[in-house]
Order: sequence, then C-alpha cells, then structure tokens
Amino acid sequence: MKQISVAFVVAFLVWNCGTKQTETVNNQLTDQQKADGWKLLFNGQNNDGWRAFKNNENDSWEVVDGTLHCKATAEKRSDIMTADQYTNFELAFDWKISAKGNSGVMFRVTEEFDVPFATGPEYQVIDDKDYPGELKPAQLSGANYDMHPAGEKKLNPAGEWNSARLIVNGNHVEHWLNGAKVVEYELSSDDWKSLVAASKWKDFPGYGLAPKGHIDFQDHGNEVWYRNIMIKEL
Repeated sequence: MKQISVAFVVAFLVWNCGTKQTETVNNQLTDQQKADGWKLLFNGQNNDGWRAFKNNENDSWEVVDGTLHCKATAEKRSDIMTADQYTNFELAFDWKISAKGNSGVMFRVTEEFDVPFATGPEYQVIDDKDYPGELKPAQLSGANYDMHPAGEKKLNPAGEWNSARLIVNGNHVEHWLNGAKVVEYELSSDDWKSLVAASKWKDFPGYGLAPKGHIDFQDHGNEVWYRNIMIKEL
C-alpha cells in the first residue's frame, strides 16, 4: 500500500476542520446576526409565534424536520401568519416548493377583510416550470404577485431550496432571490396605483395601504416548506 504523505494528511485535516466550522445550522442565528439585530421568527421545533389568519381552524400546517410545512392534503386549510405585526423590516427565509406547487409570502397583512391577499402584497413562491396553467411574468417566483415581474434571476427548481429576502422600509420594497435583487417598487407611487387600477386588486380597497401588519405564509392548497425565517426591524 502506498504511503500517504504527512503534508496530505495535514491539508485534509485543515480542510475538514474549516468545513465543519463554516457549516450552516438551520433555524439558528449566528452571533453576528444577533449583534446585527436579527430575530428568529421560526425556531424549527414548533409554531410558537404563529397562528392561522383570523384564527381559522387549520390542520394544513405542521413543523417537520425543522421546516414549517404546508401539507398537500388537509381538511381545514388556512394561511399561517406571525402573531406580531411589523412596519419596516428585512425578512429572510428559505423556501422549497413541490412540483406544480404554489405559495407566497405576504406582508403588512391585516384582518379587516376576509382574505389576507386583500391587504398584503405578495412575494411569489411557485414552480415556474411545471405549474399547471398559464403564468404571466408577474406571477412567477420572486415577483410582486400580479404586479411587478422578477428580473433576471437564478431559481432552483421544485424540490430544491431557494433563499429569499424581502425588504420593506416605508413605501420602498425590494425582493431578493438567491442573493440577487429581482424586484424593486414603491407602494402608493403613481406606478403602483396604475398597476392596481389595471389588476384584480382594484376590487380590494385596502390593498398595500396598511402601514403595519402581519407576515403571512400562503396555503394555496399545495405542499411547500419554509425554514430559516428571521427578521430585522428597520
């Protein structure tokens, strides 16, 4: 048997130790993230800090393998949202959609109307490639749903994890996908108002107007997973 050089062994040990030191642990904050003001919204173990929209009866959401998981089949479906409300913030989360699946993350959601999408703009989460039915550009992943399409993006396919960030500061909103900014818009701007007037949102008088609200994860009747959900208030 050939001898393994001492230099090779040392190099392997250094590489291996370095890999372990930088290994990511899901649903935990690093010391730097804590120092920067980030807080976990999901602890990976239970749904503390979350509840169903309007406290509807719901059995579609569960915590499994460190993820907030929406089941493919359930008897009582509902969106799930943060118990707390937020005004200006940076939200980070990882998402994985099932084949042909659809979901989304809404912000500044209020409960004065019957559905969360009556008030909260949506960061779209969907299987771009195989979702049944025709999709417009503004209905693809990363878009401001039915309003602003995502620009050039790198999207991992259904069944694989993607990382997202949503920045909301006053009227300014940014959508990020896998490290790149893909959408930027201003709530209540002339552009915003014209897009609302030309869309289904024209029938929702509270759409995008609330200065504060819940962060809502959509149950669209399909299977989806979320993890590493954290927020930094601005």
